[in-house]
Amino acid sequence: MSLAVEALSKDYPIRNGSLPVLCGIDLALDRGDALAVTGPSGSGKSTLLHVLGTLDRPTGGRVMLDRQDPFALAEPELARFRNRKIGFIFQDHHLLPQCNVLENVLIPTLVADGAAKQAEDWAKSLLDRVGLSARLNHRPAELSGGERQRVAVARALILKPVLLLADEPTGNLDRSTAKTIGELLLDLHRQERTMLIVVTHSTELAALVPRRMEMNEGKLNPVN
Repeated sequence: MSLAVEALSKDYPIRNGSLPVLCGIDLALDRGDALAVTGPSGSGKSTLLHVLGTLDRPTGGRVMLDRQDPFALAEPELARFRNRKIGFIFQDHHLLPQCNVLENVLIPTLVADGAAKQAEDWAKSLLDRVGLSARLNHRPAELSGGERQRVAVARALILKPVLLLADEPTGNLDRSTAKTIGELLLDLHRQERTMLIVVTHSTELAALVPRRMEMNEGKLNPVN
């Protein structure tokens, strides 16, 4: 399993031309690697995650994930690739309020061919590992912010993704809860040997991640 990014660029059209947001990004990760991406607001961090997560197409360059170019796929195949290979954790948990904890974790399996057979047992195992085995039937409104984000972490891992992308995963949490969630995320990443990329403004969260890079004006540079 690997991620190889070469000369990645992303421009957005504006009235008088185009606005470059990503400018020639090169990046390589192997299975088990973890990277924290820091940098000021507007530097392109979230755009980078959106492209790597195939939620947005690049203007130029190449992304190879698990030896496949996802952007060479037609849209239905790309959606299946994203569902199977990539897990997402956002600043807002994006849980469905009408579904309970277990149902929220299982949502990605509903569109994954052949995934439902053992999915419930795996979901319960993940929820036990994030400390929510007693909350399976609770709805999001009955959970704390930290508990909702734990559900989001379990949901991101339900299909055992190759690549785990986290965009400000502790941004809405108090400092103590943020530390707990950050440590949990890194522990699960190590146990499952995913490739993990975390975008964050938090120096505390970034310090937990073995490798760090900084985004500035569309360029990604190592942090010494």
